[in-house]
This record gives sequence, structure tokens and C-alpha cells, in this order.
Amino acid sequence: MSATSIHRATTGITNERAQFQRHDDAPTTPASGGESMSMDDPEQDVEPTLEGGYDPESVETRWQQRWVDEETYAYGGEPGQDPNTTYAIDTPPPTVSGSLHMGHLYGSTLQDFAARFQRMADGDVLFPFGYDDNGIASERLTEKELDIRHQDYERREFQELCREVCTEYEAEFTDKMQSLGTSIDWSHTYKTIEPRVQRISQLSFLDLYEKGREYRKKAPAIWCPECETAISQVETEDDERHAHFNDIAFEIASDGTDREEFVISTTRPELIPACVSVFVHPDDEANADLIGETARVPIFGHEVPVIEDERVDMEKGSGIVMCCTFGDQKDIEWYQAHDLPLRVAIDETATMTDLAGDYEGLSTEDAREAIVEDLDDAGSLRDRREIVHDVGVHERCDTPVEYRVSKQWYVEILDHKDEYLEAGQEMDWYPEKMFTRYRHWIEGLEWDWLISRQRDSGIPFPVWYCEDCDNAIMAEKEALPVDPLSDDPPVDSCPECGHDAFEPEEDVFDTWATSSLTPLINAGWDWDADAETFTMDNPELYPFDLRPQGHDIISFWLFHTIVKCYEHTGEVPFDATMINGHVLDENREKMSKSRGNVVEPDAVLAEYPVDAVRFWAASAAVGDDFPYQEKDLTAGEKLLRKLWNASKLVDTLAPRDPDEPETLEAIDRWLLAELDDAVEDLTAHLEAYEFAKARDRLRTFFWNTFCDDYLEIAKTREDEPSTQYALRTAHRTFLELWAPFLPHATEEIWQAVYATDTADLESIHTREWPAPQGYEADLEAGETAMEVISALRRYKSENQLPLNADLESVSVYGPIGGFEDAIQHVMHVQELSVLEDEPEVTTEVASIDLDYSTLGPKFGSKVGEIDAGIDSGEYEIDDDAGVLRVAGEELKDDLFEVSLERTYSGEGEMIETESAVVILQHD
Repeated sequence: MSATSIHRATTGITNERAQFQRHDDAPTTPASGGESMSMDDPEQDVEPTLEGGYDPESVETRWQQRWVDEETYAYGGEPGQDPNTTYAIDTPPPTVSGSLHMGHLYGSTLQDFAARFQRMADGDVLFPFGYDDNGIASERLTEKELDIRHQDYERREFQELCREVCTEYEAEFTDKMQSLGTSIDWSHTYKTIEPRVQRISQLSFLDLYEKGREYRKKAPAIWCPECETAISQVETEDDERHAHFNDIAFEIASDGTDREEFVISTTRPELIPACVSVFVHPDDEANADLIGETARVPIFGHEVPVIEDERVDMEKGSGIVMCCTFGDQKDIEWYQAHDLPLRVAIDETATMTDLAGDYEGLSTEDAREAIVEDLDDAGSLRDRREIVHDVGVHERCDTPVEYRVSKQWYVEILDHKDEYLEAGQEMDWYPEKMFTRYRHWIEGLEWDWLISRQRDSGIPFPVWYCEDCDNAIMAEKEALPVDPLSDDPPVDSCPECGHDAFEPEEDVFDTWATSSLTPLINAGWDWDADAETFTMDNPELYPFDLRPQGHDIISFWLFHTIVKCYEHTGEVPFDATMINGHVLDENREKMSKSRGNVVEPDAVLAEYPVDAVRFWAASAAVGDDFPYQEKDLTAGEKLLRKLWNASKLVDTLAPRDPDEPETLEAIDRWLLAELDDAVEDLTAHLEAYEFAKARDRLRTFFWNTFCDDYLEIAKTREDEPSTQYALRTAHRTFLELWAPFLPHATEEIWQAVYATDTADLESIHTREWPAPQGYEADLEAGETAMEVISALRRYKSENQLPLNADLESVSVYGPIGGFEDAIQHVMHVQELSVLEDEPEVTTEVASIDLDYSTLGPKFGSKVGEIDAGIDSGEYEIDDDAGVLRVAGEELKDDLFEVSLERTYSGEGEMIETESAVVILQHD
């Protein structure tokens, strides 16, 4: 497989916009299963340095490889370890598709934020990776890639082709995932088709069977004609489709009513040959005379009974409904409740059967049109009108589903709905509102979980059936995994009847029946034959700490995982779940190839540094759908320059490991106290998976307070031991705080400045998360002092004065106690005084702006008088009531906006900040 390279454009920047140096393409080779990326790249021997500008191309590929080579993120926990000292993430195994879409990029980055923070905060983190490479998705990928049909191959031959295709795509996907800088433990990589996982999946089946939670039954099931397999309720979704309502006349074949006919309305006239009855609501007085009669089906001529049933919707169509086997869920309910006959008019490929007579062999769509035409010719079509309605489709291929009777395996879930709801309530939900989706799904369940699939790719059921009595023979746990198509059953004769010939089960598991076991797969769940019990290789991992996933698969992956793991262990499989939203286009529309609004991750990663993309990924609250906006990527790129240049400045202002002085100056102690406050806030945000709040809090403090304010102060105090210590302490801490968000840049800077042995990697990402150091200061006074310093610096700049120019006299009204010396020293103030009383400042109304779009329709010609009253000053503003009284009217505050102007009437010039009033006086 050819390697994937990341290309980025060169951007020329100096000083604050220091140049991002770009290198020629450096090919990389993917790594998986704990193997390092094999590269003969001279950049691997490059020593980290702060010289020059930040070069993301070189830095990112170099660290991505080294983290894998040195297994920086390998799980270090031990079996039996206290579960409270480990943190385990139950990561979603992506379906093998070969393409990394924005959802992968976004979701994987959120997971990585959690993993990196917890690794620094708790130490041992399991952040595994898996591939869901069995089932329909891998079949369809193989058919498309090789331009073949699975029906043309023997099952085992086609399965081997699937494995080959998936392996190539998985290698490419692994390469792309590593290019995102995620801290995955690649030694804990699994595939849902590998033998170990097949064993666990088959063990799950046997355990649930022995517990009486599974059954095999010939019954109506949801069927996808395109995929030619039964599917579960969770795999269907509603899709708007154009159709026609057809009013069709049925003749009365009996003589108990004076009517000769009645009319039913249907969107599926092709089901008429499968009609087995007609239903009327018992309270339908207009049609009560039909109950107990017999109707003749048009064109086909067979007779069916008219039966009463409360499930008829009297408001829909004529209120009379035909029941066909099967058109929808209600048909199935009537079939079972009234013991109706089975008439199969549509086969597994959505083709009409011999029951359809002249229409045999037609597709359902072609038969629909032909039958309508013939109904019209026969005089039975009363009306036909176009509609748009919801149609149940298979979510994988958008094919309208059918309902067919077949033998299938089910997991019984309807009787445990309350327990699964309680299990969900035991978990912490981030965001909490997503629990509602889980609850609604459980409340709306109508089917048990159908887990068998009529496909060629998948994990086989470990079952054989007696050819004589159909008794199910289960495989022995010790022999798993098995394939009944090639392996013999564990008995020579049927335990029930003694017959010695068996039929292998040909079906395979639904892919979700295996994906739902990911917590048990990663914890090493298995059967201990000696102890005759289930055990785990790493019991300290279970329950897992976090299940991250998208909100679109709550009913798929989350629910089924709870079902499986709860039934096997009696425990909820994870403590918390983090549900991410979807990435939309800039107009907040869902990305779609048909709309042409898809943003390709490869294009984004070619244009921007990975860390800038990660900065973008933290821009929205977890759970919210949010638009892709390039400004967030640009902001991330600017932040990288800011961090790089601030690091270079700190390196020139302070020695790298200064001792803490006995006494810290007020301004330095204040910075460290503010840093403690920020550390406390960030820790709380990250523990609650509030990545956007953490990012914004950190950026504001780093960019505004530290870089724009404190570093400017530090330039004038670089010889002060107090400032040198504060600079280094803050800089180290900032690198650690930024590490989960910007792993490449922070690692490069850390290794260039603070690492003691670059040969033996002491990664910043395995350091302990910062904790508040207990510095105390008057935060309000320090913040106000910073405002004053910024205001005076801005005053000098606007008046073209050098920053070291003396200011003769400055008076401050505001809380700056303890920071007077800092203001004087930094801004070269000869005389500084603190005012006890507010200066002589008057506040006047500068203007009143009216909302004429609302005002005009409401007040009409009175608007002129209102304007005149405001112009003449004949008005009253009642702040308490929020109204403007003018021209005899009261205007509510949504109709006007007041602009105020403050004027200083004393000597000197006034500057106002958010918390202070500053007066400058000159000769």
C-alpha cells in the first residue's frame, strides 16, 4: 500500500507571525498492532530546538512516529490493579471504508482530549483501537472494490477476499489516524473478525442461549431486498419518498349488507395479491355493516374476511384497511393476533412470486405500476393522488424494507426494557440531554433484537441442527471459534432423537452483535474451563470509564452494548458516555456528497497544522452539531505561533530552572495565583468533558493575561529573580495545560527547553497534570492593575510616546492595592496616587436609537412627535421600569437603545477601564 503524505502550503510570517517552515513531502508508513512505523527519515535524528520558526510539517510527522516507536501511550496497568487508578476508554471501532471523514476526525480528537488529560491526571490509560470489518459493510466494500458479486463465490472464498480488501483499507486508515496525533495504544488494536474476537462473540451467543435470553423462531422479520438479509429494528430509518395514494374498490362477496363494494386506500397496490383480510374499527359506525362479511380482491379474485380490530386508524383514508402478509408492522400484528393465512407475493429480492400470477418476475416497483394500470382498466381504481410520506429504509443502502417470514435468531429484550432503562440511568451522560434519546429509543422498541444475517462475511453461529427433529446443537465453549460449515458438531448423534446427521447453521451474526462486546473484548473476557466461569484478563478495566460516540448510534452501539454486557456481567459496561455531535457545513447544513458541501479531511490537513485542526475540534460543546468554519483553524494556527514565540521570549528572559525566591513580588505572585485559578478551572472543565470551555478559558488567560500583559511587564523586570521564577513556572504549566489540545507543538517545545535526556523520551504527555500550588494574591486588585498598565501602554502608543517614557502623575480610582509599585515601575510613572473617591465624572445620554421597523407600525404618525421629544430633551428614562417616556407614550426597552457618554470635568485626561478610572496630569 502506498503511504499517505501530508502536504501543507508555505506561509511567510515573521515575529508575531513567525514563519511556519515547511518541508518537502516526507512519506510515512502506517503502524498497527504495536509495530512502529518503519521510516528511514533523517528528521528522526533532528534535535528539538526553538531556533527559527515553528515547522509543523517536520515536527508533527517526527513526533507521530516517535510516539509510536517508543510506545509512549501504551497501557501500563496490571491485572488486579485498583480500578480507581486506571482510566479506560471504550472506543468505537469504525466501519472499514478507507475514507476518513470529518466525523472521524472530530470524534477521534475529542476522545484524544479525554485520553491525554486523564493520562496526565491519573497515569494508566487504555485508549485502544479497533476495526469493525465483518458483516454487510465489508461485503459491500469488497464487491465495490473488486467489481464482483458475493453470490458468484463460495462463502469461504468470498470471506478471504473480504479480509484482503479490508486489510489494505485498515492499513491506510491507521496511517491517517496516526497523522492526527491521537494517543492511541496501538498495541491494543483489534478487528471484529479476528479469531479472538470471533471466540468472544460466539461465547456471548452461547452464554445468552444458556440463560434463556435467545431464541430461534420462524416469524415475520424486517428484510432488506438489496442486501438480501434480515435486519433489526435499529437498522431501519424513515426516509421521505414520493408515492401515490390509490383508492381501490373491493366487491362484497357475501350478502349481509346492501352495499356492493367499499374502497380502501393504499400506497402499495403490488401487495394486493398477498391480501388475507380487511379490517374495520369496531367504533366505525359508517362501516359497521361490513364486519363479518367477505370481500373479493380485485383482479386476483380470491375472497377475504372483513374483521373488526381497534388498531384501525379511522382517520386515515376510508377507514377500511386491507391486511397483506406483509406490508408493515401492523400487518404482522394482525397476522399473529387473528391467526391469518400467509400469502407470500414478494421474494427476498423484492421480486413478485408466482402468487402474483401474471406479474410474477416483476420488481415491486414495476408490478405496482402494472397493477394500477390493470385496476384502472377493470374499473376498480377510483382515485390516484401523489403524496410524500415516510418509508422505512435500510440505513446502510437506503433500500425500502420488506417484511418476510423466515427462521431467525433473536435476543429477547422487550421483557427487560425497564432494566436497560435503569442501567442507562446509572451512567453519567455528557451532555445530560442525550439520555432522552436513549430513553425514547427503549420506550419505542417493538421487536426483540434480530441478530442473524443471511450474508457471507461475518462471524458464524456456533450451531448445528438435527436433520430429523431440528434440535439445535451448540458448540463447546472450549472449541471456539468454530465454523459449522467446515467444523463437525460436538456430538455424534442428536441428544433428542438419536439421529446422526446434522445441518450447519449458515447465517452469521449481525455486526452489532459483536461490536456491542467491545468493553469485554478490550478487558479480555473469556471462559475459564477449569473454574467453569467467565473471567477477564484485565478486570481493572471493567466497567470502562468512558464510552465516546456519535449521537446517531445511541440506538445502535450504546444500547446494544448495554444489553449484551448487562446480561453477561450484571453491570453497566461504562461509568460515563460522551456523545459528540456532527460537523455541518458553514451554513449549518448536513454534509452530503449530493449537495456538494462535503469538506474532505485530507484537504484540511494539507492546508493546516494538525494542532490547528485539533484547536478547531474543541470549538463546540460536546453533543452539539456545529458548522465547519475556517476561522477556527486560522485561530489555531495563530495560537501555535503565539505559543512558539512566547516560548522563545521566555527563554531569553529567564534561566531554565531558576530557584524560587524567598519573597515574590506582588505582580509575580498575582500571576501565579491567577495560574492556580486557571488550573483549577481547566481541571474541572476537562473532568466534565467541557473541552470548548477549557480551550477558551486557557486561550484567554494565556494570550491576553500572560502574553499581552505579563510578558510585556517581564521585559522590564528580566533581572528580577521573582519574575524569572514566575515566568518559568507559568511557561512550564502552560505547556502542560496545552498538551492535550496541542500535543505536537508542546512536545517539541518541552523537549527543546526542559527535557534532560532527549534520547530516552521523557514525554510531556506522561507528566503529571498541573495542580494549584497555593499561591495567594488579591486577584481583583491584580486584574485591575493589569487593566491600568494596558491602558497606559495604549495611551503611550496612541500618543507616539516610547514605552519607557516617563509619566509625571497618574491617579487611579479602583482596587489596585499592593500593585502600586508594579504600575509605577512598568509604566515609568513618577508619581502615582490612589483616589478614595470617584473623580468628577458626569454621565450623559449621547444618543437614543429607535427601532423604527417596530415603532412605525405601532405608533404610526406619532413617531414624528417621539423624535421631536427626544431631540428637544423632553423625555424621561426609567431604568427600573425599563421604559422611555416621551410624547405621552411609554416605549419598552426593546424599542430603543441608549448610548451614554462619560465626561471628566477635572484637570488632566481621563482613561476608563472595566474596573478603574485613570487620570493623567501633565505640566
